Amino acid sequence: MENFKPTKYTLSCVATGREFEDQGWMLDDRECKTPSLVRANYEKKQLELKGEDYGFYKFCDWLPVKRVLRGSSAPVTYKSEELAKHLGLSNLWITMSGYCPKRGVRMSTCSFKETEAYSVCARIDENEDRVLVVASAGNTARAFARVCSDNNIKLLLAVPSDNLDALWFTEPLNDCVKLIACEKGGDYFDAINLSNMALKSSKFYPEGGAKNIARRDGMSTTVMSAVTTIGRIPDYYFQAVGSGTGAIAAWEANMRFIEDGRYGDNLMKLIVSQNAPFVPIYDAWRADSRDMLPYDAKKARRDAELIDAKVLSNRRPPYSFAGGLYDALKATGGDVVVATNAQARRACRLFKELEGIDIYPAPGVALASLIKMVEAGSIDKDACIMLNITGAGEEAQKKNRELFYLKPSKVFSLNADIDEVVTYVESLF
Repeated sequence: MENFKPTKYTLSCVATGREFEDQGWMLDDRECKTPSLVRANYEKKQLELKGEDYGFYKFCDWLPVKRVLRGSSAPVTYKSEELAKHLGLSNLWITMSGYCPKRGVRMSTCSFKETEAYSVCARIDENEDRVLVVASAGNTARAFARVCSDNNIKLLLAVPSDNLDALWFTEPLNDCVKLIACEKGGDYFDAINLSNMALKSSKFYPEGGAKNIARRDGMSTTVMSAVTTIGRIPDYYFQAVGSGTGAIAAWEANMRFIEDGRYGDNLMKLIVSQNAPFVPIYDAWRADSRDMLPYDAKKARRDAELIDAKVLSNRRPPYSFAGGLYDALKATGGDVVVATNAQARRACRLFKELEGIDIYPAPGVALASLIKMVEAGSIDKDACIMLNITGAGEEAQKKNRELFYLKPSKVFSLNADIDEVVTYVESLF
């Protein structure tokens, strides 16, 4: 992409409204005294899509990227026929991230986490010599590993041992990608804790999670795909959440499209769902609490073990921040719905039967929530609905292929010592 020119943007603090320049890897407003997200304000107010040869970067007008990385694929939106008919819905649109060549989507890791990785990694300065650190419950690690491996970006991953089977690849990885893990019984929060210890070394820098504008705006390409395909802003947005970052990103993209002026001025109702019994966001929302409620660590780990959708097991989501999930749900008149493993499994089977592709447990949870609302009569059958299928096509991607698994260089105990972690990870690079 020789003619690629990065879009100009400024940053603004949600809590205070202060606008300032992005001086590199800025994750927050240093002048703000309260927990708050920052947002990108793009110079281009109307989104102009680039050609399909840009892959994911066809949406680069609203991405804070400095370059185009190779190997990307954009989410694809299509109007459902069979599933819509089964549910009695006249205007159901599916936004697909995954590996589904017949729909034109070819994410090699089968997950919309690639939208985060291709955006975050393209925000990194090409001369950055430190090591990027990412904590993950599985899919995010697989996406970042693939993107960093393909583009020679140094990466340290921290993942719970119980989730290591998610780190499969169809080709061996470049040696620039390293993995550490927390012992069996640990969850995503323990992996975050491990990554934070590594970050005590100046040789490493944090990816930033929900605080990173590149992560959120990368995820918002699902909404960019939907709105530009449908020709209007949907009425409802369905997604399963662990952190809720994707739903925050959807809200932010929605507001950009209102400012764009060509797609309507409505706010999509965000319907986010959790996999029971791991439901801390649901519990806080039901209590109308801006703060997350206390969640005993042992119970949280046990609940995380019980759910099919392991990627949804975040017990410290960006819920209460200014501009976080609580604000997004309030602003859009949204809601939080719960689905059990059994309900999600039925939804996955239904999707494969009617739409012809396997989906992950997390989008199964989202579909189960949509089914529950339809059966309860709480959604207009003619409403324009966007169903965010955040991972699909693993069966086709793995079929008749040799798989390579990323193994941890070291597994740390849940009460590992900071000095031990720092000394070890510094020796890896």
